[in-house]
Amino acid sequence: MTKSSRITLSVLATAILASMATLAVVHARHTPDDAPPTPALKVKDSQGTVVGSYRIPSDSQIAALPDGKEILYGKRLLNETARLLPTHVGDGLNCNSCHLAEGKLGAAGPYINAYNTYPTFKSRAGRKVSLTERINGCFQRSMNGVPLAPDSREMLAMKAYMKWLAQGVPTGDKVDVVNAGKIDTSLVPDPVRGKQIYGEQCASCHGDSGEGMKDQFGDYIFPPLWGNDSYNIGAGMARTYKAAAFIKYNMPLAAGRNKPLGQGGVLTDQDAVDVAQYFTHQPRPDFPGKINDWKNQKKPKDARY
Repeated sequence: MTKSSRITLSVLATAILASMATLAVVHARHTPDDAPPTPALKVKDSQGTVVGSYRIPSDSQIAALPDGKEILYGKRLLNETARLLPTHVGDGLNCNSCHLAEGKLGAAGPYINAYNTYPTFKSRAGRKVSLTERINGCFQRSMNGVPLAPDSREMLAMKAYMKWLAQGVPTGDKVDVVNAGKIDTSLVPDPVRGKQIYGEQCASCHGDSGEGMKDQFGDYIFPPLWGNDSYNIGAGMARTYKAAAFIKYNMPLAAGRNKPLGQGGVLTDQDAVDVAQYFTHQPRPDFPGKINDWKNQKKPKDARY
C-alpha cells in the first residue's frame, strides 16, 4: 500500500467516525423525552365548559414517581393480562387487546377518563358502578374469567396506572377524548358481505377462523375474535354496533401512517357494521351472569341475549 493510499484511507476512516459521532448526537437529541409534546386536549366540566387542558404524559416520567413501581406494574398487567394473571383470564385476551395504545387512544376505549369519572351510571347494570367493578366486569366478560379481589395488589396497580394517566383531572371533569367513535346504528347488517370483508381485511391477522395469531411463546399477538379463546357473549364487543364502532376507527392496523397505530380509515360505516355482524355472531363462550343485564333499562337492539 502506498503512502498516498494510507493517507486516503485514514481520511476516510476519520470522516466515517465523525459521521457516526454526528449521528449519535442527533439520535441523543431525538429521544422520546425530547420529542415534540402530544397535542393539548381540552378538559371540560359537567356543563361542557372548558376548564383546562391535558396532554398524554410520557411513560419515561413514571419511574421517578413515589408510586412508580406500582404504576409500571399496572401498565404491564394491562398489556400482558393473560400471561400474568392466568387464573383470572379464561381466554387469550389482554386488557389492551381492546384498549389500544395502552389506553391512550381516542375511539379505542382510552383509560384517560376512567379514574376521574367513576363511579358512573351504567345502563347494563342499571346503577352506578365503581372503577373496580368496571375492571372486574371486563375480567368476567371480555376475558371470560373471574374477578380480582378489590384490594389485591393487581387491582390497585391497574388503578394506579389509570390515575397516573388522568394526570390530576378533577373528579367529574373529562378530557375531551371519545371512548368510541360514532357509527350509524340505523344501518342493516349484511353478514354475508361481512364474511367477504373479513377475509379481505381481517383474516391476515385474526385468522381465517377467527383463531387469532400467536408468537413463538404461545402468547397472542392478534387476539382471537371467536371460539373458546375469545371474549364471551356478555362482552360489549359481542354487540354488533359496539364492535362496528371499534372497527371503523381502529381497524385494520398499519393500513396508513396515522400515529400511533397506522389506522387507515379504510372501512365505511356499512363495511364495519357488516363485518361486525359476521364475527360477533360466531360461536363464543356463554356468560351466565347475563340474566342480570338490563333488568331496569331498555335492552339495546344489538344485544346478543
